[in-house]
Amino acid sequence: MKKLVCLLLALMLAAGLLPAASADSAPLRIVAAVFPVWDWVRQVTEGAENVELSLLLDNGVDLHSFQPSAADLMAITSCDVFLFVGGESDDWVREALERFASPDLLVLNLMDLLGEDVREEEQLEGMEPEAEDPDAAEPENDEHIWLSLRNAEKLTRSIAEALSGRDPANADRYRANADRYCSALSLLDREYASVTASASFHTLLFADRFPFRYLADDYGLTCYAAFAGCSAETEASFRTIAFLAQKIDELHLPAVLILEGSSPKIAETVIGATADRNQKILILNSMQSVTRQEIDRGDTYLSLMKENLAVLTEALQ
Repeated sequence: MKKLVCLLLALMLAAGLLPAASADSAPLRIVAAVFPVWDWVRQVTEGAENVELSLLLDNGVDLHSFQPSAADLMAITSCDVFLFVGGESDDWVREALERFASPDLLVLNLMDLLGEDVREEEQLEGMEPEAEDPDAAEPENDEHIWLSLRNAEKLTRSIAEALSGRDPANADRYRANADRYCSALSLLDREYASVTASASFHTLLFADRFPFRYLADDYGLTCYAAFAGCSAETEASFRTIAFLAQKIDELHLPAVLILEGSSPKIAETVIGATADRNQKILILNSMQSVTRQEIDRGDTYLSLMKENLAVLTEALQ
């Protein structure tokens, strides 16, 4: 990845694609790396004058496998405000910023903004072990921070304050929009809390990756999964399949969860190894690969989190 970034930036320099600093009359250009963050910024800047907001990952590519193009790097290095998650998947972003970003660029690393609320990626009981990484000196932080409505509220307010400092002319609007949006986030958070508190079950089982630690922690849910949240593995061992099937039987779970875009193959194998073999397969949306078509259809962070609540309600009955 590092060689790719260097090559692309070198090509941009040779072609004269890195733009000069913008004039004072130019719009405030904001680029967000991933859909949830882009949607939070969209809510905060709604109705603000002279603001241009762009989404970097809008073609359905998972952030774990994203390969930046020259146009992507140019968008980052030429904007006024850039927001990114800040996890291990964003190592290429850091290099690009260090080497070519203007000193006037406002960079918002959302994991830095969350501070002590960032949590380590979990290795759940029975989960398929990941291949050993000789360069991994310590546990990785879980970068799926947007899958907590409480994180979303905290980060929305931080974004509004940062934009207010950069664009004082629109500060009142940014703060008012943030207040309105955070009220909606808080209301949905209370709905999640009510559903999970009164549920018959308090355990979720994923025959897939597990990017939902933040959501599970918010509502005191126990989880089991085939793979870690950032795992590149796609095949589960017999041991993992057997463990998950045993947990379903032991806890009498009515459903097995997978992520959007995932194959149901592992879930079907797990269900086939249970005693009853009648569990439902339900899809929980991690928002890691939202497409431009889905955005144009009207999908928002709130609408997708509401759909997830409906799925949780069925899974927890």
